Amino acid sequence: MNMYTQPMLPEGSFRNKTAIVTGGGTGLGKSMTRYFLQLGANVVITSRKIDVLKETAAELEAETGGKVLPVACDVRNYEEVEAMLKTTIDTFGGVDILVNNAAGNFISPTERLSNRAFDTIIDIVLKGTYNCTLAVGKYWISGKKQGNMLNITTTYAFTGSGYVVPSAAAKGGVLAITRSLGVEWAKYGIRVNAIAPGPFPTKGAWDRLFPKQFAEMIKPDMRVPLKRVGEHQELANLAAYLVSDYSAYVTGEVVTIDGGEWLNGAGEFNWLDMMTTPEMWDQIEAAIRSNSKPKE
Repeated sequence: MNMYTQPMLPEGSFRNKTAIVTGGGTGLGKSMTRYFLQLGANVVITSRKIDVLKETAAELEAETGGKVLPVACDVRNYEEVEAMLKTTIDTFGGVDILVNNAAGNFISPTERLSNRAFDTIIDIVLKGTYNCTLAVGKYWISGKKQGNMLNITTTYAFTGSGYVVPSAAAKGGVLAITRSLGVEWAKYGIRVNAIAPGPFPTKGAWDRLFPKQFAEMIKPDMRVPLKRVGEHQELANLAAYLVSDYSAYVTGEVVTIDGGEWLNGAGEFNWLDMMTTPEMWDQIEAAIRSNSKPKE
């Protein structure tokens, strides 16, 4: 059994803690929620689809014995975010952890997108993040409460990427928020960190972004130097660490968990991984030596 598929933190690490996970009904949000529950937290999960949230809440409560509160909330609407926060406080007495995970994406040539498509992604990813960040941050600061915030960003927030320009722009903004507030709000005892995941297959987003015939053609796991995709428990372990007291000296940080994928794409000569035999390298060396001889 691989250690990276096992829970990392001691049991009870989140006892008497309450977490909000936006987009917590599916995918990585659901996996983080599951682990927070296993560690003893109460968790509020939000999205626009209350039926999905209720189904996830019932499943995870039965699985973990924890308490999950599903709350319909469109993070693009600040009033709905405030109402969700009030419901959380009324139910559990407070909030200790916020995970800004709700997101959306299109893979498309940019010129084929409408301005409304841009608006949709920017509003969910960037506006949704700062709406939740502001509401929860103001609550913590006014009440002189310490808190931990975790933003889910992406490696192309560092580099930019064609064909996902609205998402890259929005996630770049989330990255800036993380680094900025990690410094600004440290004086209040509020830590703000982020995770930049690589390929972690999820039923919803993964199937939309990588339809089967497309995934077979590009083989996302083969772009990863470790030659595999991520396990959800690996990301949940990292998320739990970053919002726990074990990471008390970490703030404004963005942790990449992608098996080396983005560095592999960034290195100009990393394509030489395709040279898989000593004979191939012998041919290259001979060619280089030949080209290096002085011309008469």
